[in-house]
Amino acid sequence: MPHTLANLEHKFRRESQSKHLPIYETSGILPPNLLMTSTPKNNKRWIIPPRITPEADSELSKFPPVLRQILFNRGYATEADARAYLNAKPGISYDPFQMTDMRKAVVRIQFAIQNKEPIAIYGDYDVDGVTATALLVEALRNLNADVRGYIPNRFEEGYGLNNNALDELKADGVKLVLTVDCGIRSPSEALHAQTIGLDLIISDHHHPDGENLPPAFAVINPKQHGDMYPDKDLAGVGIAYKIAEALLGEGQQTVDNSQILNNLLDLVALGTVADLAPLVGENRILVRKGLRQMRQTTRQGLFSLAAVSELKLAKVNAGHIGFMLGPRLNAAGRLKEALAAFELLTTNDVFKAGELAQMLDMQNRERQRITRDMQKQAEEIAVSEDPEAYLLFAAHEEFNSGVVGLAASRLTESYYRPAIVAAKGTDETRGSCRSIPEFHITDALDQCADLLVRHGGHAAAAGFTVKNENLSELVARLKAIAKEKLSHEDLRPTVTADAEVSLVDIRPDLYEKCLRFLEPTGYGNREAAFVARGVKVKSSRTVGADGKHLKLTLEDETRTAHDAIGFKLGDWQKNMPPRVDILFTYEVNEYNGRVGYQLNLKDLRAATG
Repeated sequence: MPHTLANLEHKFRRESQSKHLPIYETSGILPPNLLMTSTPKNNKRWIIPPRITPEADSELSKFPPVLRQILFNRGYATEADARAYLNAKPGISYDPFQMTDMRKAVVRIQFAIQNKEPIAIYGDYDVDGVTATALLVEALRNLNADVRGYIPNRFEEGYGLNNNALDELKADGVKLVLTVDCGIRSPSEALHAQTIGLDLIISDHHHPDGENLPPAFAVINPKQHGDMYPDKDLAGVGIAYKIAEALLGEGQQTVDNSQILNNLLDLVALGTVADLAPLVGENRILVRKGLRQMRQTTRQGLFSLAAVSELKLAKVNAGHIGFMLGPRLNAAGRLKEALAAFELLTTNDVFKAGELAQMLDMQNRERQRITRDMQKQAEEIAVSEDPEAYLLFAAHEEFNSGVVGLAASRLTESYYRPAIVAAKGTDETRGSCRSIPEFHITDALDQCADLLVRHGGHAAAAGFTVKNENLSELVARLKAIAKEKLSHEDLRPTVTADAEVSLVDIRPDLYEKCLRFLEPTGYGNREAAFVARGVKVKSSRTVGADGKHLKLTLEDETRTAHDAIGFKLGDWQKNMPPRVDILFTYEVNEYNGRVGYQLNLKDLRAATG
């Protein structure tokens, strides 16, 4: 089974205590007063995995040497596994009917279609939930279903199922509600649906509360106990796609049904990448196909969204989703309501799509401003209240509940600690959590379940609602859990390279013949990265707002120049050493119609030799 990046890094970190693996560290341990400053510059741990074994090197001999090492690092040590990975081909069956309750759900949906029963697709307000809602609405409309999408308002209704919404849907004549990206931790709401005569099918990818499943007509979630589906890492939109696949694949597979499924793959790519689902296994297959579909999409909303993002869809990759398209789609649900994003992805009206895309772009700019202000305020609160905490916490009455997760992410990035930022209301506080690999934040919340109204999430991100009278005890308990877990850890961010190389070997054909076949890259399937030592700095300057970023021209042993960019590394320019050790990725850089290649610096330090 291929290793994930998280598994590899954990393995290398653990084994480095007893084995002399080539782990290169900067000097110095964080001071006892852990949070007086954010993560110090040059305090990252560099990890270079062990060299490929002779057996794997022989088995992978048909591939270039650098690619062999990259494949080996990712757990692919045979030619067959390597080719399946590089070609993004399934090595096992991903039949949707392997999911528990899939057959039951499909039969119920088909009955609703045949009997003209109104169906509601009930989604979440993030990109994963919005794309999953749009996907199933579109798929069911192609099957002539009476179907509508419903996405709750973050500020008025909160996350997930709520009884008032179920009552409204029932009053509107809806007979069947199908959730996407939510519902697995809504037992009381599922019971309410049952009480008022609504059939409820829950599809979700979040972790269930142990074996306690909501009392729904059907529950589709590969993470539930006993589920036989081989891939547990699908995003909510991925599970929605599997439902569509089951519905459209029933009976004889037609050319039309196959085309419908292909047309849905752009939505799968959007939601999967934006939700940080690991780009391995079936996710990798679906996202690669989805990116291909996005490059030739007929979806009007995507054209308009790409236009305001100044992005050419013909060149779209996973990074563009994560940094350009995804944030704009998310902006609607963070500041107002996600209905605009849903309408953008489902409209065929070119003028409406243009207006919606421009609105989302403006909302995203406003979201960025709010996030900057909130991060600064949250940082002041968290550090002043408990400068030695292993978990950062900040709550305030004026915090926007739609942006607290982004502020928490920035704190975690700056301090390398789990962080919680919360919007405090009159009676309840809604918090958003982000964490580090050493601390499973949802497990920590599970240990505090008796204090919470609701909670859920993943290892690295979660959310909760708590009554204000329980807030102080919750914070104290979470900080105690974090201290017990993290006090003996050397808490520093790690950056992982695939191999140590000479800069002479970094040429365009390395990208064209090796690196591009790793795509889509992102969470769980990182870009290939390399370390080069003693590299001569020919020139340096800062770029971007406030000189945050670093632009270098580096020179290899043959005096060939290499362009390099270091995002958020601008402080280095003031005292730039003549030679540096660098950890970098190699990428295409297209600007003003000119295509070139550059080093993207993830970290650097003064050369030691």
